[in-house]
Amino acid sequence: MSTVISFKQINKLAVPAIISGVAEPILSATDTAIVGNIPVNGTESLAAVGIVGTFLSMLIWILAQTRSAISAIISQYLGAGKLEEVKALPAQAIVFNLGLSLIILVSTVPFIETIFKVLNAKGTVLEYCISYYQIRVWGFPLSLFVFAVFGIFRGLQNTFWPMIVALIGVVVNIGLDFALVYGIKGIVDPMNLEGAAWASLISQIVMAILAFIFLLQKTNVSLRLKRPWHPEMNRFLIMSGNLFIRSIALNITIVMAVREATAIGTDYVAAHTIAMQLWLFSAFFIDGYGSAGNILGGKLLGAKDYANLVRLAKKVTLYGIIVAIILGGTALIKPEILGSVFTKDQNVLIIFAGFFYLVVITLPVNAVAFVGDGLFKGLGETGYLRNVLLTSTFLGFLPMLFISRYFNWGLHGIWIAITVWMLFRSSALILKFQKKYVPLSS
Repeated sequence: MSTVISFKQINKLAVPAIISGVAEPILSATDTAIVGNIPVNGTESLAAVGIVGTFLSMLIWILAQTRSAISAIISQYLGAGKLEEVKALPAQAIVFNLGLSLIILVSTVPFIETIFKVLNAKGTVLEYCISYYQIRVWGFPLSLFVFAVFGIFRGLQNTFWPMIVALIGVVVNIGLDFALVYGIKGIVDPMNLEGAAWASLISQIVMAILAFIFLLQKTNVSLRLKRPWHPEMNRFLIMSGNLFIRSIALNITIVMAVREATAIGTDYVAAHTIAMQLWLFSAFFIDGYGSAGNILGGKLLGAKDYANLVRLAKKVTLYGIIVAIILGGTALIKPEILGSVFTKDQNVLIIFAGFFYLVVITLPVNAVAFVGDGLFKGLGETGYLRNVLLTSTFLGFLPMLFISRYFNWGLHGIWIAITVWMLFRSSALILKFQKKYVPLSS
């Protein structure tokens, strides 16, 4: 039986997803803002946080795509009324996720200095990158466990408990940032950049513990590992593999952008870091509606309710665009004040204000791409998402980045290349949905 997807139903999932989604960029932005205001070598510390944050985000988001795979499978089984048939899958997926994260962690730690040199870090910035990373990296497997649990909750049409976990993590991180970076007189000596790293690691430990407790208490999911492998593990691995490749292409864009900014100079990569933090914040904010599309889209596909699937796609895309316009309009009112939250370095602020309008212009285009990504993940269209990112990166972003380098457009050129990248992504998703799913609805 077809049931109309209402604004209230979408927002019941989207609003908690927005809150939990922006937790990650808020954690990064908190580090950025607090570290950028360290009295000694604040700009160098800010640059180090930007470089390390880019690399860690790359690792996390490549592997965290298993969250979308497990969410899509569970929501489709839920929509088809066959949830009992997939109960053994979550524990197997979590074990796979953690095992892979540990392998990658162990294999990257010995080469970390070389990796940061490839990203153009040198001198004081390189030293800060290494000391910051050596602490933060141990939270990597914990983050992936939390994301896997969030994926299970999303598949079960529940974004409330992930929101609670994320909010507590943010509060813990912010409190510890102030206490450990700047110190507490007579109690804790200032730890500067390393204090920010410890604050992030401790908050990740807290979030992992809470996610584990809520999964056991608030769901019927068992974490007892059973053999043999569930039949859906093959589809899970294929979907995850497609999303891994997609995320590698995505992170090539982000890493190449920060590498290009680093090559221009320390002040420039600091300004780019602030812009990227704000871009990511808006992305995760908008992605709340992508999450609603992911969760409800998978369920509607499982129920073969194509008419409501098309209505859902139109609604979540429209809501995402509205949110993007509101965020962009607000940010453009006083960009220099926005930048000053992260640093007091006037050189950095002048550079930031000079190109920030390009970040804002791309937000409505981002909304279409981010919401479409979420919806397509819920539909299991991971192969197409992989191809879209590969095409957008290698035929859109990179050629434009090389053109901008040739003409010496600086940070303006980097953000023009990012805009072209997003135009490729959003256009491809619209065309595919119109061609495949709209005809099914009639």
